[in-house]
Amino acid sequence: MGKKGLLLIISGPSGAGKGTIVKALQREIPTLIVSISATTRQARGGEVDGVDYFFLERDIFNKMIDEGQLLEWAQVYGNYYGTPRHFVLEALERGNDVILEIDIQGALQVKKKLPEAVLIFIAPPSRTELQQRLFGRKSDSREEIEKRLQCMAGEMKLAAGYDYIVVNDSIRRAIDNIRAIILAEKCRTWRLQPIIDHLSQLGG
Repeated sequence: MGKKGLLLIISGPSGAGKGTIVKALQREIPTLIVSISATTRQARGGEVDGVDYFFLERDIFNKMIDEGQLLEWAQVYGNYYGTPRHFVLEALERGNDVILEIDIQGALQVKKKLPEAVLIFIAPPSRTELQQRLFGRKSDSREEIEKRLQCMAGEMKLAAGYDYIVVNDSIRRAIDNIRAIILAEKCRTWRLQPIIDHLSQLGG
C-alpha cells in the first residue's frame, strides 16, 4: 500500500516571502505539487490565470462555496481566496506531497478538517523589514500596504496555532529549515505505522 502524501501549508503576513520560498521549494523538490488557489482579486503584472491563481468572478466563486468545491476559503484584504478540494485530496491519495500557500484564516480551516496537515508560519524578522519589502515590490498602493501592515499584529498572534514558525531573515536558511521540517514529518511514527506493522509481523 502506498503512503499518503504530506500536506504542507505555508502562510504568514503579506511580504514575509511566502511566494519566493514556495517557488524555491518547488525547484528544489520537483515531486512537490503546489496547489493553485482560486481568487476574486485582479491579476498583478506577470501573473497568469491557471498558473499563479484561478482568477474568478465573484458569482463563480460563490457557486463553488455553495457546492462544497473548496477545501477552505476566506476573505482577505477585500478579496476572496479558496483552495479547490478535489485537486488536493486526489494528489494526496496518489502519494504526492502537496503544498498550499494560503492565508492564515484558510490554513486554520484546513487544520480543523485535516489534522494531519503541517502548518508552517513564515514570519518576517521585523516590522521595518516587512515594510521595506512591501514598498520594494511596487505591486500595491501605499493605502493597501498600510492596511497589510495594520493586519500584521493580529496575524502574528495566530502563529501560535501553527506547528512550526520559520523566520525569513534569509531565504536560503528559511528553505533549509522547511526542508528539514518535511524530512522530520515524513519520519513521524504515526505516518510510518504500516511499515512498523509489517516489520512486527516479520519478527514473529
